[in-house]
Amino acid sequence: MDQHVSRRTVLKAGVGTSAAWAVSAASYARVKGANERIAIAQIGCGDRGVKAHMAGIAPYAKEQNIEVTAVCDPWRVRQEVASAAAQETYGRPARKFSSYREVMALKDIDAVMIASPDHVHTAHLKAAAEAGKDAYCEKPLATNFDKLKEACDAVKKANLVVQIGTQLRSLPSFTGCRELYKTGVLGRVSRIAQRRNNERPYWYGYVKDVKPEDVDWKEFLGDAPAQPFHPVKYSGWYGYREFSDGPVCGYGSHFLDLVHYITGATFPTSCVCLGGTFTYKDENNFTCPDQVDAVWIYPEGFMVSYLTLCGNSSDSCLKIFGDEGVLDMTSWSSPVLMADGGARRSGKIRGKNPVPDVPRPDHFLDWLQCLRSRQTCNASIDAGYQHAVACLMAVQSFDTGKRMVYDAQKREIRAG
Repeated sequence: MDQHVSRRTVLKAGVGTSAAWAVSAASYARVKGANERIAIAQIGCGDRGVKAHMAGIAPYAKEQNIEVTAVCDPWRVRQEVASAAAQETYGRPARKFSSYREVMALKDIDAVMIASPDHVHTAHLKAAAEAGKDAYCEKPLATNFDKLKEACDAVKKANLVVQIGTQLRSLPSFTGCRELYKTGVLGRVSRIAQRRNNERPYWYGYVKDVKPEDVDWKEFLGDAPAQPFHPVKYSGWYGYREFSDGPVCGYGSHFLDLVHYITGATFPTSCVCLGGTFTYKDENNFTCPDQVDAVWIYPEGFMVSYLTLCGNSSDSCLKIFGDEGVLDMTSWSSPVLMADGGARRSGKIRGKNPVPDVPRPDHFLDWLQCLRSRQTCNASIDAGYQHAVACLMAVQSFDTGKRMVYDAQKREIRAG
């Protein structure tokens, strides 16, 4: 089955109103021929930006005729690392900038890859839309619901090609799970669960010695509260609520996106989330919880649960439970279908059955191909909006101690 949907196809639900969004003549006017180079800027040059984004597109540089010609990061050291990486891949260093605004003003940049801190994803994506630049944007898509809607609406209005960085949906193994799920072999599915546990919170691994004179601190803060420079807050921003919402969005966004991709589910109707810091209390005063437990109810008739414990790495799993059996996806590369635990167990499932892969383009290659074809990427802006809504429901439940509900028609999250 072709996973790409033409931009002439009516796009429904999630982003904006129910109105159709058609590709404009201006969008097709941006289509580049194979002999025309696509110039890309990397915004956010940490490990994700350099070792995932830039390294991820590098193998396709010649085939897709692309080049990273500009890099942007508030930290001068990371600018230099990224520019040197461009030199190694493309034979010349990339131009270096500290502000995304400088990149958006460049007329010779066609697309941007956004790997900035979570709290500025929407600002950078909205700016890309307003500048008419296609984008690859990391997850979670948003930390603020109003800004999520503004960014997604801007992307729709500009008819951008956007890929969200929920790359697990592009793995052949999970696409295989998607095709298996469609057969109904699991029977009535009632629960989908992930437990993703670590010995310590992931943000500790990012803490570095950063000199204030090397950082544009105001650029990093964006619209976060003004505060004095702090090297741990800068380098370990994943652990602070001003810049990130912790595991339910950092890890759980991947899981939620897989739930939507595999099952075809729409938006959750309700969510509750509890958590806190139980293990890692130290001088860093991280404010993101080291343990969260969230549960969503979907109108398709099942519950979805996500748990992260940062303090003990045992007991991780990823499973879909049906009354005929279970789809065990704990091994991302080798999912298995079994009859284990099925209340019905009619004999449709026997033994342990490896799920066949369904090949599809690598996540980065899919984006690069769509830049030329103007087709919809595998992790479209609609998919990004969908996972962000589910994440933000959990965050708001965590913050308020209340059950949160989502009204898809009004695009509204509220207590209920």
